[in-house]
Amino acid sequence: MAVYFDHRIEAPEESGAPTLIAWHPAHPVLAVGSLNPATGGSVDLYMQHGEHVDQCRVERGCSPAVLRWHPSKPVLCVGWENGDVLLLTHPSGEQTPLPQNSHTACITLLEWSHSGSRLVTGDQAGVLTMWKVDARGRLQGSHLVKQDYGKPLTCCIYRPTPPAEDVALLARAAVSGDESALDMFNWKKAGRGTKPHDGHLLYCSTTDGCVYSVDERGNSVCVLTVEGAVQRLLFVPRKAMLAVVTESLVLSQFSVTPDFGAQELSKVKLSGRGGQNTVIVWTESGLLITASGDPVIRLWDLEKDDNYVLSLDESLGFEKGELLNCVSYCPAKEILAAGTNKGHVALWRMVAESNQKAVTATQWKLQSPTEVEGNVTQLQWGSSIWLLAACTSSTVQILSEQLMCSHFSQQAAAVQLTPNTLSLSYFNTDTQLTLRTDTHIRAVQVTKSTVIVWNGKYLTVYEATGPTLHSTGSFPCESPALAIHEENIYTVEPNRVQVRTPQGTVKQLLTFSEAEGNPVLLNVCRSFLAVGTDTAHIRIFDLTRREAKPLCNAKALAEVIPDLGALHSVKCNANGNQISILITRVNGRPDHRVYFYDVELDTITHFDFFIGRPSSGMSHTEDKERRQGEEADLCGRYPVSQFWDESEPRLFVCETVLVNSVSQSEKADVLVVTFFITQEHGLLLQDSTLRPIGVQGLLALDTPYYYYTCKLLFRRGGLFLPDPGEGAGDGEPSASPQMVVRRALRDFSGLEDCDKPTRDALLNFSFYLTISDMDEAFKAIKLIKSEAVWESMARMCVKSRRLDVARVCLGNMGNARAARALREAEKEPELEARVAVLAIQLGMLDEAERLYRACERYDLLNKLYQACGQWQRAVETAETHDRVHLRTTYYIYAKHLEAMGDTTIALTYYEKSDTHRVEVPRMLIDDSVALENYVDKMKDRNLYKWWAQYLESQSDMESALHYYENAQDYLSLVRVHCYLGNIQKASEIANETGNRAASYHLARQYEGQEDISQSVHFYTRAQAYNNAIRLCKENGLDEQLLNLALLSNPEDMMEAACYYEEKGTHMERAVMLYHKAGHVSKALELAFATQQFAALQLIAEDLNENSDPALLARCSDFFIKHGQYQKAVELLVAAKKYHEALQVCLDQSLTVSEELAESMTVPRDSTHLSEVERKDLLEQIADCCMRQGNYHLATKKYTQAGNKLKAMRALLKSGDTEKIVFFAGVSRQKEIYIMAANYLQSLDWRKDPEIMKIIIGYYTKGRALDLLAGFYEACAQVEIDDYQNYEKALGALTEAYKCLSKAKSRNAEEQESRLTELTQKISLVKRFIQARRLYEEDPAEAVRLCEALLQEAELDPAVRVGDAYGFLVEHHCQQGNFSQAIAKLEELRRMMPSVNLSLYVSQRSLKALQGVTGIQLTHTERQDPHTRTQHDSSGEDDEVEEEDNLQD
Repeated sequence: MAVYFDHRIEAPEESGAPTLIAWHPAHPVLAVGSLNPATGGSVDLYMQHGEHVDQCRVERGCSPAVLRWHPSKPVLCVGWENGDVLLLTHPSGEQTPLPQNSHTACITLLEWSHSGSRLVTGDQAGVLTMWKVDARGRLQGSHLVKQDYGKPLTCCIYRPTPPAEDVALLARAAVSGDESALDMFNWKKAGRGTKPHDGHLLYCSTTDGCVYSVDERGNSVCVLTVEGAVQRLLFVPRKAMLAVVTESLVLSQFSVTPDFGAQELSKVKLSGRGGQNTVIVWTESGLLITASGDPVIRLWDLEKDDNYVLSLDESLGFEKGELLNCVSYCPAKEILAAGTNKGHVALWRMVAESNQKAVTATQWKLQSPTEVEGNVTQLQWGSSIWLLAACTSSTVQILSEQLMCSHFSQQAAAVQLTPNTLSLSYFNTDTQLTLRTDTHIRAVQVTKSTVIVWNGKYLTVYEATGPTLHSTGSFPCESPALAIHEENIYTVEPNRVQVRTPQGTVKQLLTFSEAEGNPVLLNVCRSFLAVGTDTAHIRIFDLTRREAKPLCNAKALAEVIPDLGALHSVKCNANGNQISILITRVNGRPDHRVYFYDVELDTITHFDFFIGRPSSGMSHTEDKERRQGEEADLCGRYPVSQFWDESEPRLFVCETVLVNSVSQSEKADVLVVTFFITQEHGLLLQDSTLRPIGVQGLLALDTPYYYYTCKLLFRRGGLFLPDPGEGAGDGEPSASPQMVVRRALRDFSGLEDCDKPTRDALLNFSFYLTISDMDEAFKAIKLIKSEAVWESMARMCVKSRRLDVARVCLGNMGNARAARALREAEKEPELEARVAVLAIQLGMLDEAERLYRACERYDLLNKLYQACGQWQRAVETAETHDRVHLRTTYYIYAKHLEAMGDTTIALTYYEKSDTHRVEVPRMLIDDSVALENYVDKMKDRNLYKWWAQYLESQSDMESALHYYENAQDYLSLVRVHCYLGNIQKASEIANETGNRAASYHLARQYEGQEDISQSVHFYTRAQAYNNAIRLCKENGLDEQLLNLALLSNPEDMMEAACYYEEKGTHMERAVMLYHKAGHVSKALELAFATQQFAALQLIAEDLNENSDPALLARCSDFFIKHGQYQKAVELLVAAKKYHEALQVCLDQSLTVSEELAESMTVPRDSTHLSEVERKDLLEQIADCCMRQGNYHLATKKYTQAGNKLKAMRALLKSGDTEKIVFFAGVSRQKEIYIMAANYLQSLDWRKDPEIMKIIIGYYTKGRALDLLAGFYEACAQVEIDDYQNYEKALGALTEAYKCLSKAKSRNAEEQESRLTELTQKISLVKRFIQARRLYEEDPAEAVRLCEALLQEAELDPAVRVGDAYGFLVEHHCQQGNFSQAIAKLEELRRMMPSVNLSLYVSQRSLKALQGVTGIQLTHTERQDPHTRTQHDSSGEDDEVEEEDNLQD
């Protein structure tokens, strides 16, 4: 909690009313300009407490117009109404006027550059001058620039200096193609342009709306023009944007270019009253704030293009109709201050809040006001964030912010109310005192009999004598740190602590070395003093003796705590063996850890509130779920205050707030955490609870209470900062308000007044319960007999979740009901749910609610709210989390409302629970008018029906019919009409609606009236066919009987069929009905008996394999007799008489289709036929298919029968080459391979090399080497006849010889003869090939060999005779022996009269011979289609190699 001390300035008597105020930007010096109508104007300087600086007073005969401080030097520039300008230096009071006649009109603007090296002055005549100022703040020479604009100047701002550009970076960017970088680089390189140096470019404005840019070289350009006088200018460097506000509150935004151009971006009229009295404030975040004497402050967010207003709140102490005159914004604290016409200063704190979508929005929280004298005309925040100056019509007050002083010791508490008032509370005597001092209070210490107050310079001691306090001593003291113990007062000086008497006499000095630093923090707990220094050293002293003695050496915390900046708080426990420390880090932020120094063990431990765990892990519980839950509650925080118990050395409490908390006063964020701390068990979490609402902060811990300071909303003379609306009372605060409140510890709730033994026993019980030592815990309380104590311990078990201990406590309390409830709660799987039951039995409803929420048992939470009568919360819980019980909750709440007599709302919740159809009529049964209105309003069919039934019971038939009609209850309509005798209307309704129930009722009515036709009709519409059939049989309606029986069920069909059969007429109907009813045998029997062939055919269509075989056979015989063989075959197959069916097919030449064949194929696992019989049947089917030419189907059946040879023969007959090849490949039988190869030889294998490969492969796989040899011979002959390729033919003959030599033939002589023949062929072919190859080297020898070949008797077909003669003819033609060539041709013709010479002799040679002899040697003979004239022997090798490794 903060308080603002108000210091009125000590103005000289001759000073008049203040008109101007200005704080120095860096020093706590305030300049005040005033005007006395009698003596003239003056300017005075004051310090932060209002002290007047006598040497710094300036007087003139006119009023001061403008005040501006140098940015860093203590130099004030003062402009006067007569045009004078002077520089006033603090504290010497040196005055430096500007040269005379610099300005002749009233000064309207003064502006220092950002570095303070330039000063701009301007007047109402439009003259603007720029001056150079040296490093000491003195003017240098004459003005640098002087411009005369002829219009009064209004505003002036310097354009901020942009960061220096790196020329190298600009060059790289320019090379890479950045045009803007290229322009800047060229500008720098050339040194051209009017861009000013050192950032001394400024913008100034005039009353005619012109804005000029001016640099120190005297260049002035009109950048832009707006309508009306310019009141404020703002330059936004991030966007290079210039914003202009006129007196009429028109905001214009311009984009400024480097060449002094400006382009308008936007223009908007701001709301509010304009004029000279409007105060306009800019913030760095782009926020425009205006105050113009209205009840509100207006804000415009230029970044987000948003606007809103802030207003005052009368509940915080503001008066109705107050007007806001002025504003000032402190960016460091993010606080907006505003002054009112009623002497109030209002503060708004800016808070950034995030919604569920993580969107951050700015909120302004209004704080409680302070009060000053008179109408506040000006406000300004000082150089320090703690200073605020308020100028009124009569004086200036400096508000200095300081944290509120408070202290607690020995059951006495002191809390500061106002800058000079203390509230004292003595809890031992239950008395309240108020202490008012003559000076401002800056520190306070209190004991049960003594109060010491320090005002910054003096320390005053007060003693309590009865209900009054009187001063017993006062002495000078500059010490900011104070402590008191018995008759000793402890103050600090550099490197030592002074022990003084109440009169100020120094009794002892506790010295510290230079390394240990200067003491800055003091704390006394019982009889021990803890000291913290500015170098982060701590020491502890024993005060039990006459002189203080150190218990240990100074501990350097910086060596063991990383990133330590400074000590924030140092406290010791009641035994002096533990010291707790809070620190701030190097970056100035508070650390999220609290450190503990064990004096005896010289060790440092800590608890980290950011992660919710200590350095070594808490040993307080073995419950993992509970530990995780506690860590989740404690994490994300940091400590702000700490206290040890005044008498219990193990008990420590810490006040923590969330890391992202806006302020420490946020009530939802503050958690008070209590620990047990011992050497044996370390840190033990004892309790954590939210800080109570309405209190300011934790003040102390003294078992059995926490002590908190209260919040003040408003008190004259001081400004306090609580949350708005908290603790506000209707009346004025009392003269001595209760500023400290006590709240019992969890373990002492209800036992605050217990004696010391009981208190110690409860503390020990809580401690041992925390460490799970149940034996010691029960020992600590075994002598306690009080039920209240046992109840308190049971409550303790709720927090610790120890249900085993709770059972013992409940037993000692004698609370059987709670014990039973706890036993029944054991069925709940969640520990929190079981603990919540205990909390409910102990009346801890808030804790039970929290536990149910923690374990997400919203169903039980819903029941808890219902039991507590919190129906709205119960409904909300059911709607959001417990939707399973939502309707039940609505229903129970409606029952509650009905019991309370609130039927209107009960109706709503009955409707939500969907029980209104029953419950609302029951509830409104006594109010028939209201009930009828409700029924009409709801328009619900069920309600209409119920209401109609009610009216019918009341004999109001007309109204009942109306509501039955609305309910669309056609049965009731028909019933009532029949009751009223209007059966015709009932018939119309039944016919129109087709309602079965209505039709049935009407049919019964007609039957009762013996109107059979109508009765049958409506029975039929009601689908009550059995009743209709009954009437038809009874009344002989045979025609209608058949149709009704067909529409009805099988039982009715059977009954009708029996009726027809017994009657002996319409037998075809009986057969059909038997058939439709599923009694096929009966239908067939009757059909055979009555010779109904058409019916038999229809029945046979429905027969299948599931029918009776005998029945099927009988039907098949019937169809055979009547020539319907196909149907007979199907029935025989269905009867599993496959051979008979197949015989019929053979006898009657019926085509066996694939479908029929498949139906006759018996599965392998069939029990009807054996495997042999099954295969025999399949072969018979296949034989039949072979006879009919269905070779593929025959192949399939032969294959299924396992006879692959027959299957192959069938497939060969089909001629399907692809399937033959496939079947041979999958069969893998030698015979099948040979059969397939033989078949493939019948094809044109000469043109398809793939077939040749398959043939060779199949013969090889079939081991038919003799057949393979024959195929190779055929291949050789093809090579000779078709291609004259004797080389390939030789290869094929060689392969044939190899195969034949390996073949195992039954006739050895035949095999030997074939081998001899092959050998002879191979020899002849080799000789011919040799002759052809030798021709290139020795033509004569080649001719001789060829002549010798012609002498062989069996030359052809091994070597064609024509090829030998052709060889000789070609030779003689090449040699030019045409006569011999002719002779050879003649020999060839004699041997082969019809020979075609062109097959053996080239065309070139033949033409040459024709040319010599003139004889026509060629003739147009038809060429053998299987031969070609020439074959390139060097072409592709189409020879198929035989496997080399053939088995003998």
